[in-house]
Amino acid sequence: MKGARLAAWVVVSVLCAPGTGAQDQPTFATGVEAIRLDVLVTNRDEIVVGLGAGDFEVRDNGVLQDVTLVSAEELPLNVILALDTSGSVAGEPLEHLRTAARALIARLEADDQAGLVTFSHEVELRERLTGDFSRIGNALALVEPEGETAVIDGSYAALMLGETDIGRDLLLVFSDGVDTASWLTREQVLDAARRSDVVAYGVSVLGTEEPGFLGRLTQITGGSLFEVESTRDLTSAFVGIFDQFRNRYLLSYSPQGVAPEGWHRIDVKVKNGRGLARVRAGYVGGPSR
Repeated sequence: MKGARLAAWVVVSVLCAPGTGAQDQPTFATGVEAIRLDVLVTNRDEIVVGLGAGDFEVRDNGVLQDVTLVSAEELPLNVILALDTSGSVAGEPLEHLRTAARALIARLEADDQAGLVTFSHEVELRERLTGDFSRIGNALALVEPEGETAVIDGSYAALMLGETDIGRDLLLVFSDGVDTASWLTREQVLDAARRSDVVAYGVSVLGTEEPGFLGRLTQITGGSLFEVESTRDLTSAFVGIFDQFRNRYLLSYSPQGVAPEGWHRIDVKVKNGRGLARVRAGYVGGPSR
């Protein structure tokens, strides 16, 4: 079983595993469940801190909402790493990747969790979300780069792994090249991202074409794309992403004045020109239960 058939089989195996199935993609019962927004505020590329709920204006399908500010420190983090382990990362780049991943994991706290997905021409669930961070390091040590690149399939598997009702979900996708082996289409994965509350960040190497996909994935989920000169810069990129995520605001509101079902566009503004807000594009509402 090779090529696209193998990639397809592995993706289906990952996604159909308990707790990671595509059928578990969330919808939100508007009017019943609160909508949670992970918001990054910047001003001239500097992160803005110290804001309160009253500094934000949130609109759901154009309707102004009453929001509260949740203490992000009260919720644990779920960090999902989706790492390119195709043949192009063999040798020194793999050591750079391992070092960067371990540096990020070292910043997690006792209540946090981490998971690991790797992708080449195959997608492998190396570790489900776990609080035993040594398992991530051990899994990374066993990686043997080979084959082509299925960043689209790998991103989808990682998105599904990140779906949880507890904690804040950060997805970090690294790839150093173009997608040559995915079975799923870009639009399928981007549609799944629109239905998720996972915040995705991407890291790519300058000069590759793949930022087209990673750029759209991060924009839809409210994250950012970091481009590095070489894999030597991965540690600073990974740690920078984690620190940026820690400084995001967590807003919550119960939708009022909007239909419960369908696509809900979210618009967030910071009052008095104090900064620009970056947030996921929206969510899919479901019938009230």
